[in-house]
Amino acid sequence: MKNKIKIWLECFRLRTLPVSLSGVIIAIGLAVWHGHFKWVPAVLCLVFAVLAQIVSNTANEYFDYLQGADKPGRVGPRRGVTEGDIKPTTLRNVTFGLLALACAVGCCLIPYGGWWLLPVGIIIALAALAYSTGPYPLSYHGLGELTVFIFFGLVPVNLTYYVQALRIDPLVVMASITIGLLGVNVLLVNNYRDVEDDREAGKRTSVVIFGRAPAALAYLINGYAGMGMLSVLWVMIVLGKVMPLWVLVIPVIYLVLHTATWYKLTHREGSALNPLLGETARNMLIFTLLMTIILIIYS
Repeated sequence: MKNKIKIWLECFRLRTLPVSLSGVIIAIGLAVWHGHFKWVPAVLCLVFAVLAQIVSNTANEYFDYLQGADKPGRVGPRRGVTEGDIKPTTLRNVTFGLLALACAVGCCLIPYGGWWLLPVGIIIALAALAYSTGPYPLSYHGLGELTVFIFFGLVPVNLTYYVQALRIDPLVVMASITIGLLGVNVLLVNNYRDVEDDREAGKRTSVVIFGRAPAALAYLINGYAGMGMLSVLWVMIVLGKVMPLWVLVIPVIYLVLHTATWYKLTHREGSALNPLLGETARNMLIFTLLMTIILIIYS
């Protein structure tokens, strides 16, 4: 039983959950800071984000298996369906079952944000599948990073804030770009590690198209650009209008961690790159949690 649970937890790729959680968490912090926090839609957004991330992960594993992109003994973490630990039909059923549950949770947000959330939810559900399947799988045509930027950055931050405040704020939009850029880095590490396997399988990720060196440079730039997107907030802090000056240590902490991970990325090969996926997600979550705590304290 324990081994089975471990197999499914690996399939859910829990190390990637900070990508989906960070957007919702920082949006909650901004809602509290602006005096718009509502706990019910906030919790619903958290649950929806986790389910959407897991669906994206299981769908990716299932459809990559069908298309032969994942093979036994791959460099990256073990894939249960590829290694025969999970039946393909079981993984498919779990994926669509979790997708249905995510849709049900999303529908619960309609009373808070309006009926226009219904088509948005449908688009999010389709995107979770279109990432790895359909007539034009996004991750197979160099569009994985753009998908992550939109659906794990722009969408969760702005929608989570909207269902609480019923409006969009410029600072929230900037924060959504920050989260999107940091989230893209998690995928870049994954594709950087798998570049040879992906090239052999005909999966044209951005790293396959442009190469490892540009991908590593993009990884580094994304972190610094993400912190730069919040420059308005940093300037406000420097001017002493919203928070004490010491709060600026938060982006510095992130950039130190980020740069250290980037250095490891450029000096490792093969399975040694596996820990950097979780490390990149960890860096993202550390920044998000620290920033959210400060937003709540000084609300």
